Amino acid sequence: VKATGIRAEISHLKTSGRRSWHKIDAVLEKIERGLIACGLTAEGHAKSLCPVDTGRLRNSITNQVDMSEQAVYIGTNVEYAAYVELGTSRMPSRPFLRPAAHDHGPEYQELLRQAMEAGS
Repeated sequence: VKATGIRAEISHLKTSGRRSWHKIDAVLEKIERGLIACGLTAEGHAKSLCPVDTGRLRNSITNQVDMSEQAVYIGTNVEYAAYVELGTSRMPSRPFLRPAAHDHGPEYQELLRQAMEAGS
């Protein structure tokens, strides 16, 4: 999930005659809150879609906000996750990360909108 269009707004604030750094900080804080909400929601979707045998894969799913990219990433460090997600020649794919990221765009947009409209 990526917050787009925000950089233009921040650039506008930076180039406005009055150095509005407190406004920029407030916008960045709202973006971060929105991305955290998106990350937790996406993580929940991935966990609900994840096939479970021992629970190790599902329990390893996490999210990370990267404010330098204004994005949130969901993933896992379990070595066999890619085989489950993409399948192999002997096992069909059972995607859980891609659908969690791609199938809920309007929900993530709404979370970001709510964060941007929320008071500081």
